[in-house]
Order: sequence, then structure tokens, then C-alpha cells
Amino acid sequence: MSASEIEELIRAAIPDAEISIRDLKGDGDHYAARVASASFAGLSRVRQNQAVYAALGGRMGGELHALQLETVVPSGDHQ
Repeated sequence: MSASEIEELIRAAIPDAEISIRDLKGDGDHYAARVASASFAGLSRVRQNQAVYAALGGRMGGELHALQLETVVPSGDHQ
């Protein structure tokens, strides 16, 4: 699974997301992603991560072997 495919899946589910993805090992199988979205405001870190994993539609452990995930609420968004 390519970084662009991961980004497309996340963006489809979380349209306002700011997404950066790095291939950690150069193998197209181990990625680190940083996802910032105002929709994460008020959610626990676990719920934020669950939203991103849900966007990937069950591909974790299959097409996508490993994803190191960081989720944040963009600065300046106070709800």
C-alpha cells in the first residue's frame, strides 16, 4: 500500500485532515503518519486513533503492515 493510498483513505473519511506520511523502512509496508484535524477536538487520543484506523477500513495487518500514528488537533482550534 502506498503512502498516497493511505492519505486518500484518511482524507475521504476526515476531509479537513492535514496529513503527513513517511515510509519508515523504505519497504512500502511500515509507515509513520501524522494526522491533524479539528474533528479530533474533545476526543481522547484513543478515539482520535480509532477514527484514523476506521478510515483505513480494516487494511491494518493486511495490506498495511504497520502504521506509527500521531493524531493532533491543529493549534488555533479551540472548542
